[in-house]
Amino acid sequence: MAEQKVEQDEKRRRRSRKGEERRAEILAAAMRRFAEDGYQNAAIGDIAQDVGLSLPGLLHHFPTKVDLLLAILAKRDLDSADFVGHYRSDLSGLLKGMVEIFRRNAGMIEVVRAFAILNAESLMKDHPAKAWFLDRATEMQKDIAATFERAIADGAIDKRIDSKATAAELIAVMDGLQMLWLRDPDRFDMVGGLEAYVARLLASLGLED
Repeated sequence: MAEQKVEQDEKRRRRSRKGEERRAEILAAAMRRFAEDGYQNAAIGDIAQDVGLSLPGLLHHFPTKVDLLLAILAKRDLDSADFVGHYRSDLSGLLKGMVEIFRRNAGMIEVVRAFAILNAESLMKDHPAKAWFLDRATEMQKDIAATFERAIADGAIDKRIDSKATAAELIAVMDGLQMLWLRDPDRFDMVGGLEAYVARLLASLGLED
């Protein structure tokens, strides 16, 4: 009896691993399709075909295209939180961490392109990712501003610095540099552009190395 239970548990674990691997394949294929066609135009049947599944087979894992989109965004949230959290200790570390995020992103252009397209599409009324991108932008500005405010409270930077405005400026610079890079990655150095901006900002704040 005990041996039978062990065997059943092992079969469940194998099915679970196989299911997770299949879900990861579907998410990667969806990202490629969203990068090429945008969310609105991407066909869930094409995504199924890309991973060698029938449409019902894909719908077993993700019942709707919205479920697929939300799973992608949830995964992105986890990945970004782990990466950004590593650099959030102080203002100088945060700013330099932004450069490292760009350096990482430079190695996965299709993922970055997909999210840029989704971000733009989410401005449309009733888009399923509208709230996610709004919350993401709001939280990012709040987190960056909070790091500036801690630096002001510690006396590390001038108290006249407008933390919210500077956070918004940093986000705008990052978004703009990323868009220039996506348009012509062979000619535009996104990482170098942000690195130079951060160096100037640190110098203006009196935090240069």
